[in-house]
Amino acid sequence: MIPRYSRPQMADIWSPETRFKIWFEIEAHAASIMAELGIVPKEAAEVIWAKGRDAKFDVERIDAIEREVKHDVIAFLTHLSEIVGPEARFVHQGMTSSDVLDTCLAVQLVRAADLLIADVDHLLAVLERRAFEHKLTPTVGRSHGIHAEPTTFGIKLAIAYAEFQRCRSRLVDARAEIATCAISGAVGTFAHIDPRVEEYVAEKMGLTPETVSTQVIPRDRHAMFFATLGVVASCVERLATEVRHLQRTEVLEAEEYFSEAQKGSSAMPHKRNPVLTENLTGLARMVRGYVTPALENVALWHERDISHSSVERMIGPDSTVTLDFALARLAGVMDKLVVHSDNMQKNMDKLGGLIHSQRVLLALTQKGASREDSYRLVQRNAMRVWRGEGDFRTFLLEDAEVRKFLSEDDINEKFDLGYHFKHADTIFRRVFGRA
Repeated sequence: MIPRYSRPQMADIWSPETRFKIWFEIEAHAASIMAELGIVPKEAAEVIWAKGRDAKFDVERIDAIEREVKHDVIAFLTHLSEIVGPEARFVHQGMTSSDVLDTCLAVQLVRAADLLIADVDHLLAVLERRAFEHKLTPTVGRSHGIHAEPTTFGIKLAIAYAEFQRCRSRLVDARAEIATCAISGAVGTFAHIDPRVEEYVAEKMGLTPETVSTQVIPRDRHAMFFATLGVVASCVERLATEVRHLQRTEVLEAEEYFSEAQKGSSAMPHKRNPVLTENLTGLARMVRGYVTPALENVALWHERDISHSSVERMIGPDSTVTLDFALARLAGVMDKLVVHSDNMQKNMDKLGGLIHSQRVLLALTQKGASREDSYRLVQRNAMRVWRGEGDFRTFLLEDAEVRKFLSEDDINEKFDLGYHFKHADTIFRRVFGRA
C-alpha cells in the first residue's frame, strides 16, 4: 500500500491490528461454540472473551515471536496465551492455520467490497446529476477518433452511469462469492473439529460455510473477486481516457477542474494538464496487474500449499486500496468537471455539416436513388468539404444529380441538429428510470 494512493478506512482493513482482531474473534467464537458442544469448558471460553475482547495486540511482540518460531499464526497464539493465561490452551482446538487465515481474508475482502460498493454508489450519484445537467448539451460523437454524428454530453455520461451500474452488480456478486468460512481442520475433513463450529463461526463473522474445502478455501473464488476488481478498474480507465481526450488543446470540450493556486508544469506556467485522469489510467493498470496472479493461485498442490499466500498478502491490500482511491478520485473529477459547451458546438461545426451525411444518404434512397448511387453522390460532395473547398449543404444544393431527388427544403431539413436527440428521453428512462 502506498500512502499517496490510500484512504484511511480501506487501509485500516489491512492493518496488522485489524487482522489480529479478526483472528481473535474467529478463535474466540470457535471456543464459544465448542463450549456449548461440551468440547472445552464454558469457563475457559468466557475467560478467552473477557481477556481478549478489548485487548491491544502487540504487533511488535507478535513479530518478535514470529522471527523465532517462523510461523505467523503460532506467533499470534503465543501472544494470545500471554494475554489470556492458562485458559488459552483451549484456543485453536482441532483447527489449522488456514482456518484462521482464510476466514480472516474472507472477512477483510467482504469489508473491502462493502467500501468499494459505497464508492461506486457515490460515483453513480455524481454521474446521474451531471448527465441530467447535460442531457441536451450537443456534442459530436466520434468513431475511430473522427467526427461521426451528433450526440449529447448527457448521453455520454449516461453510458458511463450504466457501465458503473454493471460494475456495482459485479461487485455485489463478487462479495457474495468470497464471503465463505472454512473451519474444517487439516485437509478439510473435520476429523478433529465438529462441522457445527464452522457454521457457528461463519454466522458470527457474517459469512457462509464453504461447501467443501481442502485445507484452504478454493481459490477460484478469489480469482473471480480480483478479476471483478480488474473489470471495475478498466471502466474507471475508460471514463478517465474520455476526459483526457476531451481536454486536449485541439478539442477542449471538457477539462479537469483547475484550482486558483494549482500549477500545471514546473517549466511552462501556461499548462493545465489532465493529471488526475492520467493518474487514474495508471492506477487502473495496477489493479488489472493483480488479476493474473490471482488466476494463477487457483492451481494449488493437492490439499494445500502456500504459493498463494505471499501473493494474497500483496494483492489483497494493494488492489482494494488502489481501486478505492481510484473510484473516489474519479467521482471527484466528474463532480467538478468543467464542461465547455461552446467548444462542443464549435468542434461540431468544423466539418461544415458532414455529420449529417447519413440523413442525406437515407433521404436519397427513400426518394428513389439506389444505395450505391446515393452513397456516391453524398461521398462526392463530402470529399470536397474534407479538401476545404466549402460546406456540405451548399455543395448538395448545387449538385444537379442530388437535386433530381431532393428539393431545397428536403436538403435543409436534413441539417436539423435536434433530429439526433429525439430519443434522449427514451435512453434516459432506460438508464435512470426517469427522463
